[in-house]
Amino acid sequence: MPIDYHIHTKMCGHASGEMDEFVVVGKQKGLKEIGFADHIPMYFLPAEERDNSIAMKEEELDTYAGRVREMQEKYYPFPIKFGIEADFIPGKEKELLAVLKRHDFDYVLGSIHFLDGWGFDNPRHRQGYDKWDIYELYHYYFTTVQKAAASGIFDSMAHPDLIKKFGIRPDRDVTGIYEDTVREIAASGVCVEINTAGLRVPAGEIYPDTVFVKLCHKYKVPVTLGSDAHQPQYVGVGFKEAVAVLKSAGYTKVVTFTGRNKNYYYI
Repeated sequence: MPIDYHIHTKMCGHASGEMDEFVVVGKQKGLKEIGFADHIPMYFLPAEERDNSIAMKEEELDTYAGRVREMQEKYYPFPIKFGIEADFIPGKEKELLAVLKRHDFDYVLGSIHFLDGWGFDNPRHRQGYDKWDIYELYHYYFTTVQKAAASGIFDSMAHPDLIKKFGIRPDRDVTGIYEDTVREIAASGVCVEINTAGLRVPAGEIYPDTVFVKLCHKYKVPVTLGSDAHQPQYVGVGFKEAVAVLKSAGYTKVVTFTGRNKNYYYI
């Protein structure tokens, strides 16, 4: 078992379990290291419009940092990395960078959960898909992923095809869209996260799909691993499948981060 770099905490408002429990499960499963990467405060909205059920409160960011440091000291020498998951909102890059500068993260996961204010992965807003031609939606989503990668803000792109979460897919081939996206990611020097949470939602497959992973290998994009665990029992879940996908695409190692510098574990 390699690494799990996508673990959430109760501070995001939709996870449960104590941080100690996540660490213990990771150790029990034989992970070489883990990383907490909770949802950054919704910096792109006025304070009164922020939804505390999907991201930590502004004042909790410092608390989160302190709690990760406590875990690092308590469980030393087991490696626990200090990460953050940050939404990319075009036009709000300066605001995001201002938040990220507050702490020395080991890595920053970039993610897209909102398109023009629509939280497309939230079950409460699933009806928003009805307003789109799905191929055009995919094109718009992946163009936003490309912009996020090119921004230089992130170390790894989390669940890069999250738009498929509900199993809603275009009736046309999107390989060209994938390839354009992977080329941009490769040019930007950003990693791609292999995220097993897709196995637990209607999409029923790892994020990103095997075609995307093979393109990543073709363009020499490095990869990380994450379970997107919101409860302790999900730490490392689906990793056998994820490693099998990586090996079938030609990968032999995954990236780790310390102080936003890359290292590698062989799989």
